[in-house]
Amino acid sequence: MQDDLQLRRIIRRDRQASRIDPLLQGPAKGDTLIAWKLDRLGRSLRDLKFHSLTEAIDTATPTGRAMWQMIGVLAELERSLIVERTQAGMKEARRRGVQFGRKKKLTPAQIAKARKLIDAGERVEDVAALWNVGRTTLYRALTS
Repeated sequence: MQDDLQLRRIIRRDRQASRIDPLLQGPAKGDTLIAWKLDRLGRSLRDLKFHSLTEAIDTATPTGRAMWQMIGVLAELERSLIVERTQAGMKEARRRGVQFGRKKKLTPAQIAKARKLIDAGERVEDVAALWNVGRTTLYRALTS
């Protein structure tokens, strides 16, 4: 029963696929995966019996297997559309000049001043403390 509790995890994204890998390797023939909600689980489990507690799906029946396959196809389609829309949105944002990622901790003027201070003999730790950044951040800014 304890092993069955582990089988209730549902994949939300590909980066969480490692959570499902043990499920695919661990169950023996005839084991049943029980989950609270189906969500996108259908994309990942093809050869495992499945019984949903909230949807009327049980892959031990022909109708349940058909529903499982249809939901899996729709989940794959949904994921593909999300990726496509995200990529299109990011492309449009880049076209408008939107910058992605974290903002730089130091401006070019601060980096130039830091270089001058270090060249004048100031310790890197002291220069980094002037702008409230770490030594590594300052080194990274100086080398970029």
